[in-house]
Amino acid sequence: MEIASHLLGPTYGSVVERTLQRYPERIAFRDARGQQTYAEVLDTISRYQQVLLDVGLRRGDGIAALGANRFEVWALGSAVQSLGMYITWLHPMGSLADQTFQLEDSQVKGVVVDETNYAQRGAELAEVAGASGLVARSMSPSGFAPDLETAAAAVGPQPFRNEGRHEDLAIINYTGGTTGRPKGAYRYQFNLGPSTSDVLADFELPETPRYLLIPPMSHVAGTNVLPTLMKGGTVHLMAGFDPAKVLETIERERINFTLFVPTMVYALLDHPALDSTDTSSLEYILYGASPMSESRLKEGIERIGNVFGQLYGQTECYPVSVLSKDDHLNPDLLLSCGKPVGSVDVRILDPQGEDVPLGQPGELCVRGRGAMTGYWRRDDLTAETIVDGWLHTGDIAKQDENGYLYIVDRKKDMIISGGFNVFPREVEDALSTHPAVAISAVFGVPHEKWGEQVTAALVLKEGASATAEELIAVVRDLKGAVQAPKEIHLVDALPQTAVGKVNKRALRDDLGY
Repeated sequence: MEIASHLLGPTYGSVVERTLQRYPERIAFRDARGQQTYAEVLDTISRYQQVLLDVGLRRGDGIAALGANRFEVWALGSAVQSLGMYITWLHPMGSLADQTFQLEDSQVKGVVVDETNYAQRGAELAEVAGASGLVARSMSPSGFAPDLETAAAAVGPQPFRNEGRHEDLAIINYTGGTTGRPKGAYRYQFNLGPSTSDVLADFELPETPRYLLIPPMSHVAGTNVLPTLMKGGTVHLMAGFDPAKVLETIERERINFTLFVPTMVYALLDHPALDSTDTSSLEYILYGASPMSESRLKEGIERIGNVFGQLYGQTECYPVSVLSKDDHLNPDLLLSCGKPVGSVDVRILDPQGEDVPLGQPGELCVRGRGAMTGYWRRDDLTAETIVDGWLHTGDIAKQDENGYLYIVDRKKDMIISGGFNVFPREVEDALSTHPAVAISAVFGVPHEKWGEQVTAALVLKEGASATAEELIAVVRDLKGAVQAPKEIHLVDALPQTAVGKVNKRALRDDLGY
């Protein structure tokens, strides 16, 4: 059944236009360079639209972009999608080979690079683009390509163009871009609305957000930009994570909303300036991307306040669930990722595709309008992932009688040792109960006798000490001998991806596995 167009509501472009027209004099974005009003951002988007059209791009074409946290990055994405084109964001830490593959695979007609943060890579990508017949641009003047800033100034003020349609391809988000062949999760314009609605309805955003955006805005942190602006708030952009600067900014700008990955929370808790910083303005700290240690979460609530909310989602479907601030006051729920958001249905299935008994682990499967349509040009992977109308997340989860979801671990990360299933997250949670442990990562390595050996790498808190034997004993006492690591590595830091997740692939390489 085809859905009648009059039932689909506004396009993405019309939502952006109305949002920016609603509060023309308010500050939309602020960063170290200055600030931009809502009206100025709308003007930038409108000028970008004309620049894109002037270089020959048209509805249905695609643009690849590599950008850091600056308002022009969001403006570019809005300009592209409101013209009925599609955007694909290049991974900030991706190799040139991966990014070149993405340019080819996504079938884009052009590439835009933020020269302030990626000058060398921009020059490399401009060369690739030239050889492939693609349009290449930088955001501001650079040595490797004409720039949008100069062209936008030349075209002058322009009317906003709302030319996108619900059936237009809107975005291709590539996953797995650090190693292996990346795959692109794609969505059409009609897929963009539910995620924004879920953020507004199910997340506990302040009445007028002052949103501190630190992780790359091309990833999950960017999904809070439009909701913040729809509520008349301001997005404070920060390039990179520096705990001291974060604390200074929270106090100075009276930040009331931000998004952290767990490693950022740990760094703030361990920073000596936390207790002397006025964080009373904070109303909502969203955290996600990877599980947080229960003991450190309790510490955060005690020292910062009842301001934490957990989000869970994937590139393939976002958001899936949220754990509220009040839920965080129940110790029994701290390991939960909350209840499904309004637009998402969930099931937990066994390998045969049948529902598992309540409280038992199985693969979390979801459906909703915010889910991806499929994997771009990968019908084989799409068929493996979307089965009988349900998107298989690859996460092992369980659900309690009250509807709360608990992510046990990634299906692919599960360790099989001596015939028993060991979930790294449970071992990491046990290790985090030791007062000396700041953060840990657990993974399996091949073992002749056990099949796989449980192995852990840990960073200790500054000035703390612990032996491998006592750390192993902590896990053995809490979880039993099977889940106790057979080998412990004490390291200075754990490698991370661009969005703050521990990169276990890189960790294995670093440790020689």
